[in-house]
Amino acid sequence: MKVAVIRFPGSNCDQDAFWAMEEGLGLPVDYVWHDSDSLVRFDAVYIPGGFSYGDYLRCGAMAARAHIIPEIKRLAAQGNPIIGACNGFQILCEMGLLEGALLKNLSQKFVCDRPYLRRENSTSMWTDGVPDVIQIPIAHGEGRYIASDEDMKRIEGEGRVAFRYCTASGEVTPEANPNGSVNNIAGIVNPAGNVLGMMPHPERAYHARFGGDDGLTILRALIKVRI
Repeated sequence: MKVAVIRFPGSNCDQDAFWAMEEGLGLPVDYVWHDSDSLVRFDAVYIPGGFSYGDYLRCGAMAARAHIIPEIKRLAAQGNPIIGACNGFQILCEMGLLEGALLKNLSQKFVCDRPYLRRENSTSMWTDGVPDVIQIPIAHGEGRYIASDEDMKRIEGEGRVAFRYCTASGEVTPEANPNGSVNNIAGIVNPAGNVLGMMPHPERAYHARFGGDDGLTILRALIKVRI
């Protein structure tokens, strides 16, 4: 399982993702520049956080038109693992692999915190084996997830909400929601379950020296899955 960490102008969590793959999981990993047009050497894709193209348009809108995007879509269609964290989640939505969009936080302020997440879906490759409640860092100004009523009905009905913001005991409350996301949604998967988008940063929680290793419970999917 070789992982591609996609680098866009403005990516700032690419090195975090790289080390989570190499040190945290022991997987072969390499950076791939956004202007590349091939992922033939790779089995999985990590789209890291940051401010792609400076977020001068909608977050992720310009990145969703990069040369590498058709290759990411090809791997996704084949069932290969694709994960996007923070800006990566925004890019996955903008490129159409996931429904919805990410807006400015309800507070209109940048939020840097370590919220609790309740694992909702337990059947996708990314959520199988993840504990009921985990703690993963966030750092974003535009992380309020929304979707149309039709899309939300489908996402909820198909059990594709991966994680919701919650209290330490697992209660989903308005107070536990750091950005105003609809239904406290912190992450969703696609219908096949191989594409995960989430605002929290699992790559920043892969070792105890960073305050916890709950992120590995998600990222270990890359070791368990067989392509």
